[in-house]
Amino acid sequence: MEAQPALEPTAAPEAQPPSPVALPARRRGRTALLIAVAAVLGIVGGTATGYAIQADRPPTPLPTLAQAGLAYPAKPLPAGEEPKPLSAEEDNQVRMDGDLRGLLIDRPAGTRETAVPWLEDGWVSVRTYAQYFEGGGYAFSSALDNGLRRVAGTAWTGSGDRQGNIVLAQYRPSVGTHATAALEALPWGMIARSGSGNPVEGTAKGRYYVYDAGDGTPLRYRAYAAAHRGDVLVKIQLFDSGPIGEKDIRTLIEDQVERL
Repeated sequence: MEAQPALEPTAAPEAQPPSPVALPARRRGRTALLIAVAAVLGIVGGTATGYAIQADRPPTPLPTLAQAGLAYPAKPLPAGEEPKPLSAEEDNQVRMDGDLRGLLIDRPAGTRETAVPWLEDGWVSVRTYAQYFEGGGYAFSSALDNGLRRVAGTAWTGSGDRQGNIVLAQYRPSVGTHATAALEALPWGMIARSGSGNPVEGTAKGRYYVYDAGDGTPLRYRAYAAAHRGDVLVKIQLFDSGPIGEKDIRTLIEDQVERL
């Protein structure tokens, strides 16, 4: 009997990895959402608690106002004892809103009215008025921007070569008086070279000057004054071939300011 060949050992099957088990998908935004909701609830809860605490507290009294006693009477005055309203002459606002030309003082005694090209029926145009100031076209637009309402004036001729004029420029009321700014913008330098000037009584910044313009200048002796009362700027000039007394220009400017 023939010998049977030995059987080759059979290879053991390779071990196979176990099949993975499917897990449910993780909700990535859930944690962030929970944190946000908790933060909002914390803010709302804190605010509500703060209001509740504040509501339970007694109100804090305000400090006492430091003010003077009231000037008007505690009770209305009896009938017939009320103060009378101001007349038109006593009420400055009524006077200022009237004809500005009516606030010009009378010409000096012995003088006569003179027709001048810059004056028409007692009024001065804004363009002509702006020529008093340095700056050309800028001075014109600046006068309008600063609330210039109207300009009145008068001019006269006296004995000999004496000439004079007065100009009133009214500005609109404002917190910072425009008339004060216009007064400071007038060309004082030319006059101050020949005289130090003097203050005008009853005004804060009014000044008057008497000076000599020099040989070869027509009507070389001159006087100049300017001041303001409220929203009205006053400007006065005198010209002569002979010396001008300080009293002449001082009287004019003081009378005109008092008239306002």
